[in-house]
Amino acid sequence: MAVLAVMGLTREERIVGHPEIRTIAGGGLSGALAERIAAAIAERRPRGVISIGIAGALDPSLQVADCLVAREVISEGARHAADEAWTAAILAALAGARHADFYGSEVIVMEGAEKRRLREGTGALAVDMESHVAARVAAEHGLPFAAVRVVSDTTHHDLPPAFLNCMKPDGGINYAAITGSILKDPGQLPALMRTAREVEAAFKALQRHRTALGPLLGL
Repeated sequence: MAVLAVMGLTREERIVGHPEIRTIAGGGLSGALAERIAAAIAERRPRGVISIGIAGALDPSLQVADCLVAREVISEGARHAADEAWTAAILAALAGARHADFYGSEVIVMEGAEKRRLREGTGALAVDMESHVAARVAAEHGLPFAAVRVVSDTTHHDLPPAFLNCMKPDGGINYAAITGSILKDPGQLPALMRTAREVEAAFKALQRHRTALGPLLGL
């Protein structure tokens, strides 16, 4: 295993997958994710750990499908810098990608106003639920860390309620929970459809960037 890649969803795993890459989808559970990353490292030590997938924008200037490469990952009580050489190689491979700080959250940030508050409080441009975990475990094991994220939702709209419990622990989509949320609040359907289109655009951009990074994701 050359690279250990960490993400939230199984769809991201399918995009990133390669024989030299071990993928772990976190499903939004940071404690279990940290244990799985540590176990994978103990089983076969990789050359580096990367967080890769989609993310929410914290900065109003960001649009869906914009690509960000981490300078530093900020979370409650911790900051972890990305490996400079690996990050430089990723930036060189991804034309138009922005070098920025990421914020690691334990929950999905649903509201645009909350995203903008996090931007003001942390200086980060994007938020996801896996980068801070991957960065911390990589640091604990003395491994290089990098992060690449594509914007799937901006600060201009709140996420519909159906997104709150949309992830299964294995990184799959909880369609039953989404359907139940729609039945409870049918008025969210237009927002849900808009968000689904934006997420799809982000996945397509992620596929392009994954190809540009090469087999080992720029390492």
